[in-house]
Amino acid sequence: MDHYGVAVLDELTERYGDLLTGSYDCVDRIVLNAYFSLGYNPGGFRVWWRRWHDDSDEELDNTDLMRMAGRFARRVRAWANAHEVPVIDCKRGERKHQLAEEYLATHIVGRGVFLILVARASAAVWEVTRSSSGVVVNLAKKMAFVNHYSFHIMDPQWGHVTIKMSGHPPFGAQVILNGHEYVATQAREAGIGFAKQGNCFTAVADPAGLAQVADTWSQSATIGRLSQVCDRWIYSACLCFGLDLDEQDRSGFRYGYSVYQAEYSRNLVFTVGAEMDKVFDRIVDRTRARLDVPTLRALLGAKQRPSRTGSSELSLPLAAMIETPRYDLTMFKVHFGLLTSKAYTKGEHVLRFEAITHNTKQLRCGRVLDRFPEIIGKLAGMTGRFTTLDCVDAGFLPEDTLDQLPLPSRIGATRIGGIDLNKPRIRSTWPRSSPSPQHRAGSPSQTSPPRSTR
Repeated sequence: MDHYGVAVLDELTERYGDLLTGSYDCVDRIVLNAYFSLGYNPGGFRVWWRRWHDDSDEELDNTDLMRMAGRFARRVRAWANAHEVPVIDCKRGERKHQLAEEYLATHIVGRGVFLILVARASAAVWEVTRSSSGVVVNLAKKMAFVNHYSFHIMDPQWGHVTIKMSGHPPFGAQVILNGHEYVATQAREAGIGFAKQGNCFTAVADPAGLAQVADTWSQSATIGRLSQVCDRWIYSACLCFGLDLDEQDRSGFRYGYSVYQAEYSRNLVFTVGAEMDKVFDRIVDRTRARLDVPTLRALLGAKQRPSRTGSSELSLPLAAMIETPRYDLTMFKVHFGLLTSKAYTKGEHVLRFEAITHNTKQLRCGRVLDRFPEIIGKLAGMTGRFTTLDCVDAGFLPEDTLDQLPLPSRIGATRIGGIDLNKPRIRSTWPRSSPSPQHRAGSPSQTSPPRSTR
């Protein structure tokens, strides 16, 4: 069993164990929401403001709130100019993570902030209404498109970390990091050689050792490590442009964290890449034609009675797709609501199964950071169930039988066609009649579908 209570050696891994040099499970991309709980309701926001301004809200108005956003922007650009950190204003629709990857590919960066990207996005802001005598009579929260600042940070333990923060109070933020980056750092310290492509280890000198490093995502320690990396940067490298450290302490501004998105992967490292392609192609070809909605719901762990309030979630678009974006990559995705299961090849030797929650509310187990082990446990269960797609290809027929059935053959001097079970016409004809004794006696490659009689 792994540390989340799901067996790493699932049926597929055991079935093809002789073709593997090893396997490992890892948490991939993690997105945490950072929020100041007092700042999201009118009473709490006024309490925080009075702590900061010596029990007075005389300066609490729309003009001062806009000045805070302007001060945030000026401080960011002044600091970046002084420390030679690039600040890039992104256009709408521009892929910001690609800009950061391109920058890292051409620059050597040290510890700390190395790039700041600015873009507009929706965020909660406050609108203040005062009476004619100057008394605050209403605080209204609204959503508006405002500047967000993505601070790209190089952390000694987590590698590339991104903190995206709104320049308007209450300074909502998201922390984006990757479990593979953490494992890579620990593997280097342990002296384990590897080759890495994106967030996947495509070649590993010691797969068993790497699996042990990946298993350091223990239930209790993971929560603490995530909190530490967030606290290490969010106050001193991001929030300080809106509230300096003294203002943070005086007003009691402290973030809480919740899990917004998460990814979990099971990675099988094959000895020979050609064998990996052969295994995966069989799984894809023989599975996609037989999938139906009830099977997908059970597969993704979301099968349940629809509730009166949540019934709309079960009617979200459902899709199974095959994508071939490059000549050497086939990707199999299954979407259900805010959950995705995905299988694809990575590099020359890695077959990867992923489970993704695009919004953790779909898992119905809570979002606060203390629930992180339970969230990852559910994703690990999804990953394990998704690998059972291989069962359609194994266990009840001799090896290569399904590959030989579609091929043409001969009965005596008569040339006959093969049986392609992926074609609807063959599937609808086969169960309606029984083969003749002569066909029963023939080999699988010499079997043809019987002709229906009237």
